[in-house]
Amino acid sequence: MTGPAEEMRGARAELIAAARDGRTWMPPFPQPVNEPAAASVLILFGRLDSIPARTDAETVSADLDVLLQRRAATLSSHPGQVAFPGGRRDPGDKDAVDTALREAREETGLDPSGVEILATLPELPLAASNHLVTPVLGWWRTPSRVAAVDHAETVDVFRVPVAQLVDPANRHTSTLTRDGLTYRGPAFDIDGTLVWGFTAGILSALFDATGWAQPWDRSIERPVTI
Repeated sequence: MTGPAEEMRGARAELIAAARDGRTWMPPFPQPVNEPAAASVLILFGRLDSIPARTDAETVSADLDVLLQRRAATLSSHPGQVAFPGGRRDPGDKDAVDTALREAREETGLDPSGVEILATLPELPLAASNHLVTPVLGWWRTPSRVAAVDHAETVDVFRVPVAQLVDPANRHTSTLTRDGLTYRGPAFDIDGTLVWGFTAGILSALFDATGWAQPWDRSIERPVTI
Protein backbone atom coordinates (compact mmCIF):
# COMPACT_ATOMS: atom_id res chain seq x y z
CA MET A 1 0.00 0.00 0.00
CA THR A 2 1.25 3.44 -0.94
CA GLY A 3 0.91 6.26 1.57
CA PRO A 4 -0.03 9.89 0.80
CA ALA A 5 3.58 11.08 1.03
CA GLU A 6 4.75 8.47 -1.50
CA GLU A 7 1.95 9.34 -3.93
CA MET A 8 3.44 12.80 -4.35
CA ARG A 9 6.74 11.50 -5.73
CA GLY A 10 7.96 9.08 -8.35
CA ALA A 11 6.86 8.01 -11.83
CA ARG A 12 3.44 6.80 -10.70
CA ALA A 13 2.68 10.21 -9.18
CA GLU A 14 3.84 11.92 -12.39
CA LEU A 15 1.45 9.79 -14.45
CA ILE A 16 -1.45 10.62 -12.14
CA ALA A 17 -0.64 14.34 -12.24
CA ALA A 18 -0.46 14.31 -16.04
CA ALA A 19 -3.79 12.48 -16.29
CA ARG A 20 -5.54 15.18 -14.26
CA ASP A 21 -4.73 17.68 -17.04
CA GLY A 22 -5.35 15.26 -19.90
CA ARG A 23 -7.63 17.58 -21.86
CA THR A 24 -4.83 20.13 -22.18
CA TRP A 25 -2.27 17.83 -23.80
CA MET A 26 -4.07 14.92 -25.47
CA PRO A 27 -3.22 14.96 -29.20
CA PRO A 28 -5.87 16.00 -31.73
CA PHE A 29 -7.04 13.40 -34.25
CA PRO A 30 -9.40 13.70 -37.24
CA GLN A 31 -13.08 13.29 -36.42
CA PRO A 32 -14.79 10.14 -37.71
CA VAL A 33 -17.36 10.73 -40.43
CA ASN A 34 -19.91 8.17 -39.15
CA GLU A 35 -21.34 7.32 -35.74
CA PRO A 36 -18.27 5.90 -33.97
CA ALA A 37 -18.18 2.70 -31.94
CA ALA A 38 -16.91 2.94 -28.35
CA ALA A 39 -13.52 1.38 -27.69
CA SER A 40 -10.74 1.43 -25.09
CA VAL A 41 -6.99 0.90 -25.01
CA LEU A 42 -4.82 0.07 -22.01
CA ILE A 43 -1.69 2.19 -21.53
CA LEU A 44 0.10 0.02 -19.01
CA PHE A 45 3.36 0.99 -17.32
CA GLY A 46 5.29 -1.42 -15.11
CA ARG A 47 8.72 -1.80 -13.59
CA LEU A 48 11.36 -3.50 -15.69
CA ASP A 49 12.08 -7.05 -14.57
CA SER A 50 15.70 -6.06 -13.95
CA ILE A 51 14.74 -3.33 -11.46
CA PRO A 52 14.94 -4.29 -7.76
CA ALA A 53 11.84 -3.95 -5.63
CA ARG A 54 11.25 -0.26 -4.87
CA THR A 55 8.51 1.88 -3.41
CA ASP A 56 6.40 3.89 -5.83
CA ALA A 57 8.10 7.06 -4.62
CA GLU A 58 11.52 5.61 -5.51
CA THR A 59 10.45 4.40 -8.96
CA VAL A 60 11.48 6.77 -11.76
CA SER A 61 10.56 6.74 -15.44
CA ALA A 62 13.82 5.01 -16.41
CA ASP A 63 12.69 2.03 -14.28
CA LEU A 64 9.57 1.50 -16.40
CA ASP A 65 8.42 -0.21 -19.54
CA VAL A 66 5.11 -0.03 -21.42
CA LEU A 67 3.08 -2.93 -22.82
CA LEU A 68 2.60 -2.96 -26.60
CA GLN A 69 1.54 -5.45 -29.22
CA ARG A 70 1.77 -5.88 -32.99
CA ARG A 71 -1.54 -6.34 -34.79
CA ALA A 72 -1.94 -9.06 -37.38
CA ALA A 73 -1.29 -7.98 -40.96
CA THR A 74 -4.61 -9.52 -42.04
CA LEU A 75 -6.79 -7.22 -39.91
CA SER A 76 -9.03 -4.76 -41.73
CA SER A 77 -8.00 -1.77 -39.59
CA HIS A 78 -4.45 -0.78 -38.66
CA PRO A 79 -2.96 -4.02 -40.05
CA GLY A 80 0.55 -4.84 -38.83
CA GLN A 81 0.79 -1.76 -36.63
CA VAL A 82 2.20 -1.62 -33.12
CA ALA A 83 -0.56 -0.65 -30.70
CA PHE A 84 -1.75 -0.67 -27.11
CA PRO A 85 -3.89 -3.65 -26.14
CA GLY A 86 -7.52 -2.74 -26.64
CA GLY A 87 -10.60 -2.92 -28.77
CA ARG A 88 -14.31 -2.33 -29.13
CA ARG A 89 -16.62 -2.25 -26.12
CA ASP A 90 -18.78 -5.34 -25.66
CA PRO A 91 -22.39 -5.18 -24.39
CA GLY A 92 -21.31 -6.92 -21.17
CA ASP A 93 -18.61 -4.36 -20.33
CA LYS A 94 -19.50 -2.05 -17.46
CA ASP A 95 -17.34 0.84 -18.61
CA ALA A 96 -14.20 1.84 -20.52
CA VAL A 97 -11.93 0.30 -17.88
CA ASP A 98 -13.77 -3.02 -18.15
CA THR A 99 -13.26 -2.97 -21.92
CA ALA A 100 -9.56 -2.17 -21.69
CA LEU A 101 -8.82 -4.91 -19.17
CA ARG A 102 -10.93 -7.53 -20.97
CA GLU A 103 -9.30 -6.79 -24.32
CA ALA A 104 -5.82 -6.85 -22.78
CA ARG A 105 -6.55 -10.23 -21.19
CA GLU A 106 -7.93 -11.66 -24.44
CA GLU A 107 -5.08 -10.34 -26.56
CA THR A 108 -2.03 -10.75 -24.31
CA GLY A 109 -3.02 -13.11 -21.50
CA LEU A 110 -2.60 -10.28 -18.98
CA ASP A 111 -3.90 -10.96 -15.47
CA PRO A 112 -6.06 -7.88 -14.75
CA SER A 113 -5.83 -8.43 -10.98
CA GLY A 114 -2.25 -7.15 -11.07
CA VAL A 115 -3.22 -3.83 -12.68
CA GLU A 116 -3.99 -0.65 -10.75
CA ILE A 117 -6.06 1.79 -12.80
CA LEU A 118 -4.67 5.30 -12.43
CA ALA A 119 -7.07 7.22 -14.67
CA THR A 120 -9.22 7.25 -17.77
CA LEU A 121 -8.11 9.89 -20.26
CA PRO A 122 -10.39 11.92 -22.56
CA GLU A 123 -11.95 10.07 -25.49
CA LEU A 124 -10.18 10.36 -28.83
CA PRO A 125 -11.85 9.91 -32.23
CA LEU A 126 -10.04 7.48 -34.53
CA ALA A 127 -11.27 8.02 -38.08
CA ALA A 128 -9.38 5.13 -39.70
CA SER A 129 -11.48 2.53 -37.84
CA ASN A 130 -14.42 4.80 -36.90
CA HIS A 131 -14.00 4.39 -33.13
CA LEU A 132 -14.21 6.74 -30.18
CA VAL A 133 -11.34 5.49 -28.04
CA THR A 134 -10.92 5.93 -24.28
CA PRO A 135 -7.26 5.52 -23.20
CA VAL A 136 -7.06 3.85 -19.79
CA LEU A 137 -3.87 4.54 -17.84
CA GLY A 138 -2.63 1.65 -15.73
CA TRP A 139 0.15 0.81 -13.28
CA TRP A 140 1.35 -2.82 -13.46
CA ARG A 141 1.74 -3.47 -9.77
CA THR A 142 2.09 -7.26 -10.20
CA PRO A 143 3.29 -8.09 -13.72
CA SER A 144 2.04 -11.36 -15.22
CA ARG A 145 3.30 -13.37 -18.16
CA VAL A 146 2.08 -11.98 -21.49
CA ALA A 147 2.15 -13.36 -25.03
CA ALA A 148 0.04 -13.25 -28.18
CA VAL A 149 -3.13 -15.24 -27.47
CA ASP A 150 -4.99 -15.13 -30.79
CA HIS A 151 -2.58 -14.89 -33.72
CA ALA A 152 -5.44 -13.90 -36.00
CA GLU A 153 -5.46 -10.57 -34.14
CA THR A 154 -2.06 -10.21 -32.44
CA VAL A 155 1.24 -11.58 -33.69
CA ASP A 156 3.56 -10.28 -30.99
CA VAL A 157 3.43 -8.82 -27.47
CA PHE A 158 6.34 -6.98 -25.92
CA ARG A 159 7.34 -4.60 -23.14
CA VAL A 160 9.32 -1.58 -24.34
CA PRO A 161 11.53 0.32 -21.86
CA VAL A 162 10.53 3.95 -21.44
CA ALA A 163 14.23 4.90 -21.55
CA GLN A 164 14.40 3.59 -25.12
CA LEU A 165 11.24 5.39 -26.17
CA VAL A 166 12.39 8.79 -24.90
CA ASP A 167 15.93 8.41 -26.27
CA PRO A 168 16.26 11.12 -28.97
CA ALA A 169 18.18 8.65 -31.17
CA ASN A 170 15.02 6.54 -31.41
CA ARG A 171 12.65 9.34 -32.35
CA HIS A 172 11.64 10.93 -35.65
CA THR A 173 8.64 12.37 -37.49
CA SER A 174 6.68 9.85 -39.52
CA THR A 175 4.98 10.91 -42.76
CA LEU A 176 2.12 9.23 -44.56
CA THR A 177 0.67 10.58 -47.79
CA ARG A 178 -2.86 9.66 -48.84
CA ASP A 179 -5.14 11.29 -51.42
CA GLY A 180 -2.66 14.14 -51.86
CA LEU A 181 -2.52 14.93 -48.14
CA THR A 182 0.50 14.24 -45.93
CA TYR A 183 0.10 13.26 -42.28
CA ARG A 184 3.02 14.04 -39.98
CA GLY A 185 3.33 12.77 -36.44
CA PRO A 186 5.81 11.61 -33.80
CA ALA A 187 7.26 8.13 -34.18
CA PHE A 188 9.62 5.78 -32.35
CA ASP A 189 12.02 3.29 -33.94
CA ILE A 190 12.98 0.70 -31.33
CA ASP A 191 15.53 -1.73 -32.78
CA GLY A 192 13.69 -1.75 -36.09
CA THR A 193 10.18 -1.84 -34.58
CA LEU A 194 8.23 1.22 -35.70
CA VAL A 195 5.68 2.81 -33.38
CA TRP A 196 3.70 5.54 -35.14
CA GLY A 197 0.20 6.95 -35.64
CA PHE A 198 -2.37 6.88 -32.84
CA THR A 199 -0.16 4.96 -30.38
CA ALA A 200 2.92 7.11 -30.91
CA GLY A 201 0.86 10.30 -30.71
CA ILE A 202 -0.48 9.39 -27.28
CA LEU A 203 2.89 8.21 -25.95
CA SER A 204 4.67 11.34 -27.20
CA ALA A 205 2.09 13.66 -25.65
CA LEU A 206 2.12 11.70 -22.39
CA PHE A 207 5.92 11.86 -22.16
CA ASP A 208 5.75 15.62 -22.66
CA ALA A 209 3.06 15.96 -19.99
CA THR A 210 4.97 13.88 -17.41
CA GLY A 211 8.26 15.66 -18.09
CA TRP A 212 9.90 12.40 -19.19
CA ALA A 213 10.54 13.53 -22.78
CA GLN A 214 13.99 14.57 -23.98
CA PRO A 215 14.56 17.09 -26.79
CA TRP A 216 14.54 15.35 -30.17
CA ASP A 217 14.94 16.44 -33.78
CA ARG A 218 11.47 16.76 -35.29
CA SER A 219 12.94 17.75 -38.65
CA ILE A 220 14.04 14.13 -39.26
CA GLU A 221 11.22 12.74 -41.41
CA ARG A 222 10.75 9.15 -42.55
CA PRO A 223 7.87 7.88 -44.69
CA VAL A 224 5.65 5.08 -43.42
CA THR A 225 5.20 2.23 -45.87
CA ILE A 226 1.98 0.27 -45.39
